[in-house]
Amino acid sequence: MYAIVEIAGQQFKVKKDQKVFVHRLQEEVGSNVSFDKVLLVDDGNVTLGAPVIEGAAVNAKILNHLKGDKVIVFKKKRRKGYKVKNGHRQYLSEIVIESIVTNGAKPAKKETKKEAPKKAAAKKTTAKKSTAKGDDLKKIEGIGPKIAEIFNNAGITTFAELAATSVEKLQEILAAAGSRYASKKPGSWPKQAKMAAEGKWDELKAWQDAHDHGIE
Repeated sequence: MYAIVEIAGQQFKVKKDQKVFVHRLQEEVGSNVSFDKVLLVDDGNVTLGAPVIEGAAVNAKILNHLKGDKVIVFKKKRRKGYKVKNGHRQYLSEIVIESIVTNGAKPAKKETKKEAPKKAAAKKTTAKKSTAKGDDLKKIEGIGPKIAEIFNNAGITTFAELAATSVEKLQEILAAAGSRYASKKPGSWPKQAKMAAEGKWDELKAWQDAHDHGIE
């Protein structure tokens, strides 16, 4: 009888009394461990998991913690004078397989019909919260992604807030962000934001088509 089981991210073909070296386990030497990610069991009849076999497990005992053989890693770049040589020893655990069981492990919890609507409701609530974060200030002619981020950091996240902010205040915020933004001209931004806040998108588009970069 043998099984294919996943242990610490690796897959092994194991049978009773077999010793296996695996990636270092957290448990102490002498501890009994159980692995329930059993992908296949052959006890005369082959049973395949989908992806794992429910109720199956491989039980083992930790014999030792050790380091593997040294592996040399050498990197070189031609015609660049770059050479790096490193050594690596993998931390391992030696275990012995004590038993393979095809039932008795805790089955995975199944979602009931009552739980599903709750999860759906939670997703809807999350969606509503995400849409309430703020408006897309980039729809204002002259405002790019970086300036929108600067305004958001300054507490201006909606069209209504932008419309209520004076041009002088906007200039102060831009100047504080650096000389690259101090030269921007936000004179029309509150006016555009007011149209956006009131849902006058056709009027806003017509205004933007008539003005280059939002400059009146």
